Amino acid sequence: MTTTTLVSEEVREALREGRPVVALESTIIAHGLPRPRNLAVAVELEESVRSRGAVPATVAVLDGVARVGLDPAGLARIAEDPSVRKLGHRDLAPALATGASGATTVSATARLADAAGIRVFATGGLGGVHREWRETQDESADLRLLAEVGITVVCAGVKSILDVPATLQRLETLGVTVAGYGTATFPGFYLSSSGEPVDWTLRSPAEVAAVIRAREALGRPWSALVVANPVPEAEQLDPALHDRVLARGLDELREKGITGQAVTPFLLEYLTTHTDGASLEANLAAVRGNVRLAAEIAGAYAAGER
Repeated sequence: MTTTTLVSEEVREALREGRPVVALESTIIAHGLPRPRNLAVAVELEESVRSRGAVPATVAVLDGVARVGLDPAGLARIAEDPSVRKLGHRDLAPALATGASGATTVSATARLADAAGIRVFATGGLGGVHREWRETQDESADLRLLAEVGITVVCAGVKSILDVPATLQRLETLGVTVAGYGTATFPGFYLSSSGEPVDWTLRSPAEVAAVIRAREALGRPWSALVVANPVPEAEQLDPALHDRVLARGLDELREKGITGQAVTPFLLEYLTTHTDGASLEANLAAVRGNVRLAAEIAGAYAAGER
């Protein structure tokens, strides 16, 4: 770690003492939720980690310093400051060098949390290979970064607006282990299932922790372990509504000629608007479930459970 990274005292002490720590990304706070609800959710997620005996480590960059673990003022700033940028791992060095402030995506959070020695990270959904990849060559930086860090990522799969089969193939090529949590199919973020099978199913936090220890015993090179945790069926977006709205959104995307980095925010906003906010609620249900599970996994890992 360099002097441009500050690990909070609480997180540093927990890591030194071998207590459970869970990394949390900040992009959902700054860019994924409306104000002022975003700050309330950020506080809620940290409290969810604490209530399960773990220490939350929300990650962000403030004034050119990478922060692993935010105090209340830092959390509020990420939630309330409209100038906060969105930072992937490729953006970290420029942000640190220029004194910028930004919320960290999956790739940047995983990079900083792994360097700090944190073993478990909770997020909503991963980025992935975009639809019509053959024409656009567009895929998320999350995938390549996950091939380079040893962290365990608890997520609800990848966003259903992406090409799920191609994303799973890419993760396999990159050597990233993917396991369903209590499911034999890969979750679909808003939906409990994408319909795509997974090779491994893990059924308890202790079983996930055992896999983490087995990976460490094998030694480097490491890559991430993706624990794909489905949103409960009762809290998922209605599948018929999802399919109908997404199909219309894709048609409008093509009609407007929207391409590249503008695709994902357009489709996410389209889903939120045309499901009357139901997609946002499914997103939050997934994030809450992932945070709970991540805290339990971190606890099992720290306790050496089998």
